[in-house]
Amino acid sequence: MNSVSHLASSPASSPSGPLEKTHLRLGFVALADAAPLVAAKLLEFGHAHGLTLELSRQPSWAAVRDKLLSGDLDAAHTLYGLVYGVQLGLGGPQTDMAVLMVLNRNGQAFTLSNRLADALAEHGSLPKALATLGRKPVFAQTFPTGTHAMWLYYWLAAQGVHPLRDIESVVIPPPQMVAALAEDKLDGLCVGEPWNAMAEAQGVGRTVAYTSEVWPDHPEKVLACRRDFVSANPNSARALVQTMLEACRWLDDPGHRNEIARWLARPDYIGIDEALIAARFGDAIPASVPRGLPVRFFDNGDVNYPQPFEGVWFLTQFERWGMIDARGDYAEIAARINQTQLYREAAAHVKVAVPAEENARTFMDGKVWDSGTPAAAYGRSFPIRR
Repeated sequence: MNSVSHLASSPASSPSGPLEKTHLRLGFVALADAAPLVAAKLLEFGHAHGLTLELSRQPSWAAVRDKLLSGDLDAAHTLYGLVYGVQLGLGGPQTDMAVLMVLNRNGQAFTLSNRLADALAEHGSLPKALATLGRKPVFAQTFPTGTHAMWLYYWLAAQGVHPLRDIESVVIPPPQMVAALAEDKLDGLCVGEPWNAMAEAQGVGRTVAYTSEVWPDHPEKVLACRRDFVSANPNSARALVQTMLEACRWLDDPGHRNEIARWLARPDYIGIDEALIAARFGDAIPASVPRGLPVRFFDNGDVNYPQPFEGVWFLTQFERWGMIDARGDYAEIAARINQTQLYREAAAHVKVAVPAEENARTFMDGKVWDSGTPAAAYGRSFPIRR
């Protein structure tokens, strides 16, 4: 294992006082974007900040949610939208949640069955391609309020396909996606890597678009926990963010991307051929999908700040698809969930710059979401919605 030359020289405690908890159990799902947790553990970035990390692989996002809520996990690599869904009590018990930081941007894709990919290439539009199936298409995502569901629904709707009426949407854990596609149970899916790469390698599907085409440099996985964990353990939570920032910074080195791919290939992390992980893990995207953007973990800290207005966007999409009724407190909800002050303190301690909060994002259909847009008006502005 390579040594790390830039571990922080901070003492084994927080600048604000001793750590309330020094052994933290972190959950993750078998995906390439769990890389920051794996790097943090294997290189023991936490030791410089007074922490010992224990990783616990979970079989599904529902398991991550349940173990966070039960206290079996202190924090987890999880879907941005999952955190917001739990905050609102969608599909399970309501619990106040915290987003500590963004772990990555981009790195997810849309893969179609070979039959549907052929039809799309022949007919040139997704609605025409779907019509050739002669039945209601089945698409998979990974959690009802998760990022993959939101990317899938947006991608379909932008092409004139109503995701609540024109397709059947099913939830499948990421590691089970390829098998479902191979067994002809699916016509398409949205999932993180390396499962799209594996579908292509096994010849059971073709990647036709990346989620970064929907929202370039979108936030994806976050480091999340219950809010009462932050209240009870503020110094430990801050130290955890410092640790993960060190890991994300380490991942920016191209050579380290290859190294983490080898580690992720181990059975206790993802357990597949490292070449499939590395194929879409570097700075390049396959030539077959020229519009895709690479997965980003740090980029001088631009990746990691938990922008509240990005969190608000997920609430607008929950409203768009009828998961919640329109309400006027989206910004307040996001401000409570996204732990911006704690992040700023942690970032300052490890000398990571914090990007400006005022920003706008442009989506594949030309719509712009920015911090000055009234959320209710934005949610009602889509021609395809519930």
